[in-house]
Amino acid sequence: MSQSLVDTDVETQLRTAVAEVLEDNPTKVDDLDGATVWSALRAMGATTLPVPEELGGQGAGWREVAVVAEELGRAVAPVPFLGSVLATAALLRATDDPHAAEALRGDATLVVPLSAWPGGPLPHITVDGDRLTGTVRSVADVRGTLVVPADGALWLTEQADITPVTSLDRTRPVADVEFSGAKAVRVAADGAVEHALRVGAAILAAEQVGIAEWCLDTTVAYLKQRYQFGRPVGSYQALKHRLADLWQEIVLARAAAKAAADALDTGEDAALLAYAAQSLCAEVAVHAAEECVQLHGGIGMTWEHPAHLYLKRAKADEIALGTPGRLRVLLAPLADLPA
Repeated sequence: MSQSLVDTDVETQLRTAVAEVLEDNPTKVDDLDGATVWSALRAMGATTLPVPEELGGQGAGWREVAVVAEELGRAVAPVPFLGSVLATAALLRATDDPHAAEALRGDATLVVPLSAWPGGPLPHITVDGDRLTGTVRSVADVRGTLVVPADGALWLTEQADITPVTSLDRTRPVADVEFSGAKAVRVAADGAVEHALRVGAAILAAEQVGIAEWCLDTTVAYLKQRYQFGRPVGSYQALKHRLADLWQEIVLARAAAKAAADALDTGEDAALLAYAAQSLCAEVAVHAAEECVQLHGGIGMTWEHPAHLYLKRAKADEIALGTPGRLRVLLAPLADLPA
């Protein structure tokens, strides 16, 4: 692990660039089309940060990816970044294969349920020669080349029936993906899916930090300007204590998420830190979003205010890539804790 978990100069510049794109294209409650933001992110290379330069990427690391995820979480941006991260992490395990290298240059989706977790069971896909048959439900951010785990390998295809399904989180759509004899290309990638889900957990933790920080900052600003009985609501001690406790939780969550992203690059305790960060940050994000809704009073309960988007994203993220409880079960033996 690096000695400092503070942003480097490059990370600070990247954070500023992403924040500017999001500021120019804010998420609107009544218009969740993120196409403009996604195009801008692709143009600046934010979607290929961990891809080596010789394969058309930026040659950066997962720390930089986590910076982007945090800013996107802060804006609950309706873009398929998490799905892109999962596919990229899986394909990077097979860069010697020209088909995998080609898929890294465009949009791709790792076809696993959003609720999948490292080492957990996956839907069964039947392989007959170079044909795939089966259904995977609740896949997030479906687009581009479909990267399908089956028969101990990855299979690349674009032939599938995609059926959108209703999601709690409107900013991250999910769909059922059905293969009916889809022609696919086999790519050997040992351990790719578990690795991708572990990377996804660490990057999702960074997104959850962004969600929590927006909720805290927005709530503090609101309580400073909202008056009750002739004084700012935020001046009441009971509310100060709630916000102080939340701030402390977020500081810890930020450190955990940064350490997890750093470990993905160094390889030191990567699994342990990813599971610890995601299990912690998931709960902190939900708590922050709940406090945001409650402390905004009546306006926080309305569809016009964006607080509900953050609460729904936080709740959906809490069960994505492993619930906190399930991740702590995976974490226990890595930390020499009793079952």
